[in-house]
Amino acid sequence: MVRSADTGDPIAAAAVIVTDVRGDVLANEQTDDFGEFGVTDRVPGMVTLAVTSPKHRPLVQPVDIGASSTHMEVQLHPGAHLRGTVRGAGVPLSDARVTLVDSVGNVVATTTTGVDGAYAFSDLDSGAYIVTATGYPPRAAEVAVSGGGVDGLDIELAHSSE
Repeated sequence: MVRSADTGDPIAAAAVIVTDVRGDVLANEQTDDFGEFGVTDRVPGMVTLAVTSPKHRPLVQPVDIGASSTHMEVQLHPGAHLRGTVRGAGVPLSDARVTLVDSVGNVVATTTTGVDGAYAFSDLDSGAYIVTATGYPPRAAEVAVSGGGVDGLDIELAHSSE
């Protein structure tokens, strides 16, 4: 069974993939409306279970399948998002490079703004990040992401007046 870690509700239509130690796919299932899935024709031994669902963080874990029935419950954590617009002199900027860095300095993701200056990062863990926009003189903004995410972190870019 696949459930949401924060609400306990079953997650329907989650993709469940089971692979053997060589990486061969043994099963490719989808959960039903009750979050249930079943794998038939299983051979006892170690397998890898991968579960994904929109708006949730993916989960990959080893599972030891015994000779008898194996029932397991998997909890997926929600994935947060961060969206905003990069502007210069009040006008949305296209093709600005936006970089997301975690609290210890690791680059989590990069993207380029669209014609509307919009950028988006999804499938994030809750926590502190730094968002940097470049392509013009760079400007950074610190942000804390929690719950469902943050909307509207807009960044204004402009050349300094001389």
